[in-house]
Amino acid sequence: MNASTEVLPVVVIGAGPVGLAAAARLVERNIEPLVLEAGPAAATAVRAWSHVRLFSPWGEVVDPAAEKLLAPTGWVRPEPAAYPSGADWAGLYLQPLADVLGARVRYDATVTGVSRAGRDRIVDADRESRPFLVRYESGDGREQRVLARAVIDASGTWSTPGPAGGSGLPALGEKAARDRISYRVPDLNDPAVRARYAGKRTAVIGSGASAFTALAYLADLAGLAKEEGAGTHAVWILRRGISGSTFGGGEADQLPARGALGLAAKAAVDGGYADAVTGFRTDAIERDGDGRVLLVGDDGRRLDPVDEVIVLTGFRPDLSFLDELRLGLDARLQAPTALAPLIDPNRHSCGTVYPHGVNELSHPEKDVYLVGMKSYGRAPTFLAMTGYEQVRSIAAHLAGDQEAAERVELTLPETGVCGGAGLFDQPEPAPAQDTDGGCCAAPTTLSLGVGAPARSGGC
Repeated sequence: MNASTEVLPVVVIGAGPVGLAAAARLVERNIEPLVLEAGPAAATAVRAWSHVRLFSPWGEVVDPAAEKLLAPTGWVRPEPAAYPSGADWAGLYLQPLADVLGARVRYDATVTGVSRAGRDRIVDADRESRPFLVRYESGDGREQRVLARAVIDASGTWSTPGPAGGSGLPALGEKAARDRISYRVPDLNDPAVRARYAGKRTAVIGSGASAFTALAYLADLAGLAKEEGAGTHAVWILRRGISGSTFGGGEADQLPARGALGLAAKAAVDGGYADAVTGFRTDAIERDGDGRVLLVGDDGRRLDPVDEVIVLTGFRPDLSFLDELRLGLDARLQAPTALAPLIDPNRHSCGTVYPHGVNELSHPEKDVYLVGMKSYGRAPTFLAMTGYEQVRSIAAHLAGDQEAAERVELTLPETGVCGGAGLFDQPEPAPAQDTDGGCCAAPTTLSLGVGAPARSGGC
């Protein structure tokens, strides 16, 4: 990299937890960041699940470098042992951090393409000495561009949820039935959303933390001693069978709130609030004469009609705007090649994935990094503190401190809830799309009165 490139900022895509932590780490290293956030405020994706609590406490979801930036403002980290909701995380920590970063964060800036300035992905000549060209669209629709010395993509996977189809493609008729399908955990504190599911029969497709959350929420709604809950019932669609490991690590999980996720789903089934349909891979979605939804399996099974469908089959990375870069991605997980074997959900849980950094996150294209949930591709259950360790290492590398970049400064809680011999020890290996692909989770206890936040567990 030449001297003129060194003075350019490092562009960080996404003002979520890991993107803002990356900016804080860069500032700590006297490297100028520029954060491009597609939404109108920090943590736009987190705000979309504001009603769900994290299963990691405050003590594990605040980056140390970010806390140092916030300290001069009088900011005090909330009680370390308490569990924030998505709304808490965004409002009490992430937005204040973005405010401290000030003009280093640009909102309503949707990145549409990244390349080497003057070089498409084919050209070798003088490639690594060229700065990155980042194009984005501003809120008023204008196309903008900025040059960067490096690019850290922390845009996450929230915008690209997995489909209902068991093949990884949308089921036949899935698009036509969109008015009855949701791809998010419903916020049943919202009267309009609650009315959509109260007294209805709802299919929940998925077997990870978000599916556990939805099942527990619907069970709580069904159990309300109010007329609105009468008739509420869930049909839980699993692509594999049920075993002792289906409901996760339970009390053995070193993140207790995460262990409660599976227990809440199990309680929903045991209590008769949900029926489990196993070994069912959705091939088609049809409508009956009353407009209700019928799920058809690839084995020819046709389930009884439901009123609504909640699809929680994980997420996948949007790589379209990185197409002119030379990325090294695993063909199966769409994660960086060196990282993929470490996060294979058929072999590892969250806790058995050892902390990793710049070496595992590097690509053939020098100085471009996918971090946070996006670095996991289609692998599930990412912990915020894993992302904080990733960007700490990358910032150290960009500052020329390779010893710090390769030093491990994180110990993860051990668990079997996310994969490995815990979740995926089925006769037929479970593909990554069967899992949840997120870090937020199901409730331990719920309160669904208007304005009362659901209490659960998250990242």
